[in-house]
Amino acid sequence: MTTGLIPGGQPPDPRPTNALPPRPRREQDSREEAQHVIDDRPRSSVITARAAATFEPVGRSVATARAFVRDTLQGWGFADIIDDAVVLTSELVTNAVVHAGTHADLLCLRHEDGVRIEVADRYPEREIPLQGSLATMGSPDREGGRGLQLCAAIAGRWGVDYTPTHKTVWFQLDLPDRPVGTRTAGPALPAELLPLADSRVRVAVVQIDRTGAISAWNEDAEELFGYPADQVVGKPLTDLAAWPHTPGTSTGIVEALQLSRWEGSYGIRGANGRVTPVYASHLRVRDTEGDPSTVCLLVRNHERAVLQSPTRVPVTDGPADGQSADPFEVFIGSPAPDDLDGLLQRTVERARDMLDGDSAFLLLATDDETELEVRASTGLPSARQRFARVPVEAGPGRYSSARMPAVHEDLLAVPGAVPLLNGTGMRSVVTVPLKVEGRLTGSLGVAAEGPGRYSNEEALRLQFAADRIALAVESARLGELERLRRGSLSFLVEASDLLAGTLDRDQTLALMAQMTVPTLATWCAVYTIADQASDPYLSYVLHEDEELIDGIKSLLSKIAPPDPVPTPGARVWSAPGEAAHDAALRSSMRTLGLTGGPTHQMSSGIGPTLATASAVGGETVVLPLVARNRVIGMLTLGKPTDEHFRQEILELAEDLSRRAALALDNARLYSERTAISQSLQRSLLPPELPDIDGVEVEVIYRAAGEGNEVGGDFYDLFPISDGAYGFAIGDVCGTGPHAAAVTGLARHALRLLAREGLSGPAVLERLNSAILDEGARSRFLTLLYGEMRPQPDGSAELKVVCAGHPLPLRLRQDGTVEPAAEPQPLLGVMEDLELYEQTVVLDPGDVLLCVTDGVTERREGTRMLGDDGLADVLTTCTGLTAGAVAARIMRAVERFASDAPSDDMAILAMRVA
Repeated sequence: MTTGLIPGGQPPDPRPTNALPPRPRREQDSREEAQHVIDDRPRSSVITARAAATFEPVGRSVATARAFVRDTLQGWGFADIIDDAVVLTSELVTNAVVHAGTHADLLCLRHEDGVRIEVADRYPEREIPLQGSLATMGSPDREGGRGLQLCAAIAGRWGVDYTPTHKTVWFQLDLPDRPVGTRTAGPALPAELLPLADSRVRVAVVQIDRTGAISAWNEDAEELFGYPADQVVGKPLTDLAAWPHTPGTSTGIVEALQLSRWEGSYGIRGANGRVTPVYASHLRVRDTEGDPSTVCLLVRNHERAVLQSPTRVPVTDGPADGQSADPFEVFIGSPAPDDLDGLLQRTVERARDMLDGDSAFLLLATDDETELEVRASTGLPSARQRFARVPVEAGPGRYSSARMPAVHEDLLAVPGAVPLLNGTGMRSVVTVPLKVEGRLTGSLGVAAEGPGRYSNEEALRLQFAADRIALAVESARLGELERLRRGSLSFLVEASDLLAGTLDRDQTLALMAQMTVPTLATWCAVYTIADQASDPYLSYVLHEDEELIDGIKSLLSKIAPPDPVPTPGARVWSAPGEAAHDAALRSSMRTLGLTGGPTHQMSSGIGPTLATASAVGGETVVLPLVARNRVIGMLTLGKPTDEHFRQEILELAEDLSRRAALALDNARLYSERTAISQSLQRSLLPPELPDIDGVEVEVIYRAAGEGNEVGGDFYDLFPISDGAYGFAIGDVCGTGPHAAAVTGLARHALRLLAREGLSGPAVLERLNSAILDEGARSRFLTLLYGEMRPQPDGSAELKVVCAGHPLPLRLRQDGTVEPAAEPQPLLGVMEDLELYEQTVVLDPGDVLLCVTDGVTERREGTRMLGDDGLADVLTTCTGLTAGAVAARIMRAVERFASDAPSDDMAILAMRVA
């Protein structure tokens, strides 16, 4: 191994002499080679805390690494060097995960004088400048090499270690010399030891009136969020607040503003569109007039100590001589009773410190005590492990059961004994159960990188601590479950209302996806199955980031859909994650030129590919959509890389899938029946109108009622023989399908009887008999029937019979309007009818207008359009074509009243050219 040192300092060996290093990248030989470098700065070899994480070779890992370092140093109280550490870490992790394309191992080590941060990648072949001036490291504009330049410019000491398999760049930042009494973020100290802050902390003061609207907005609020007061005063605070989406996990902002006192975290959407995490303290007050209002104090979330109420530590029965009590015992009871996450996180941190471990974890048992779910960890890749599940009974024997304490001196001797620690580098571990009234509620463990670190004595200490905290954990867990269940019920009620409010298939699919993202999952896909012989079809894809939807849809279309298994419950589907991993690997190899082709042509696609791989790289589950004992589809829910679903969310998703399946099947049945109904209705209308030489014909038909294409009104125009054409317009009593049935009878009977050569009165008399033969299903019918014969001189001869129907109107070229027939008895009432026909001759330019009573009986209050109103509109149509006449009549009818028409309407206009 070769070690490169930068002149001006050498790295201290940060590990205790009695501990084995986790990776062989520092050797005594390399330290001895650098003894000629003089470094008179004080330093400490005692490590007081450490934090480690591994990041995938994806672009978003850089931001995650920055957040990891910021949170770690903030927790250690090193606020003075956070910005420098974040900048250096960002550059080094970028070099590892983006440019080198490998995993990045990040290690933070705290000692008394500062912090040492190491970033290791798995691409040691890259050129590393070990000697020379900064000028040889390349231009600052160059994409590579800036991390080393920044290390040389910012860090107190830095260096590069590399082996045949790894390269590690490390840097050390020393804490600035602080005069006695200066104050930094860190553990709570007595008030007399806390000096003044050396920088301004902005506290936004916002007052909310009784309606929830902002009534006061101070200067610090303007600086923090970017809004001047005149832009936000009078607006509801809920318009700016970003609240967590998971149902039941927290109080809503509306509820929080109604409480007499409340503290907690949420976000404020700033003027730049970004959400600023804040910690808020709300106090309900009354103004001078007695009206209630709420005063909200808000600071940036990382400055929460300014507002956060100090935790109460119970008085312990410790030694009276001032000796410090066990740190875990001091911790008991300090978190709020209902703050489960805070309680668990502090538990694992105190357990790790108590046993001087490198990591710790706490798992909670499911209701049936068959599985344990990871809820908190420290020193482990928590994002990857959170909500992961492991069995309570991993195998035979007491050491494979979480119900009994266990000490493993070396995990290499018993592979897989603690599944949670596989691949983490931990060698020794002690685990103890958390029990309440004899029931297993969880498991607490502490692990170390070296073997043989723990014995039964440490197990007894940890078990004592677990017994002290078990009841508080169980109480907080039950409180969280109760809140989650209440939120789940509210969520399901709202979802049921939304799903029941539509019978459109596409809208139902969209609602299913929008209700699950981001409330239950980061992304989802809905597969549908048309029938039992069909394969599942990808019908809808949604991601909380719209830019990733197309990539996920493309990825899912390239893999086989999940099997349509009707078994209820969620099952894990690994195919999307594996496909995403393979696609990302191929893209990374192409960018490194390992496929032999020109890399510049392939590198443009690596961004979307890696982003898609990260989006679907976590846990993916499939829930069947079962309705009426048939699988009609699958609901697929997914998490991003290294994330898992919690059991409560899966149970909520299962309830949602049952409701969604029924709604989707109802939409399918409605669509099928609607299609059948529309097809049958279309068969009752003429397929097309014939072309008549010298005569223009236009028809407008509107059926009343949603989804109806045919009602009680009908029309027809058809050839008879020898250049003659029959036309009809009629109105059956009523609307809807019953009237449509008589409509079909009348239209088809007219064609048949007219083509038999019968006269108009004979046709209508036989139709009257056919209607009466229907018995109870018969309905009376008004009908205008006529025969048209175009004449050689350009006119048209009409023979018309008007059986109870609104009279046809004739528009002459001079603008006069007159009835073209006389009224006669309607059909379907009397058996013996004596009808006669009338002859009308239309001159060139004349128009014959025939309408149903839905036009003339159009009402607005007590007013009705009537025959006279229709005639007045027709007088304005002189010189218009038949189509223009029909359109003007329909516009006049629609404008006459504001309400939607309640009756069917038909307009038939014929003009002699």
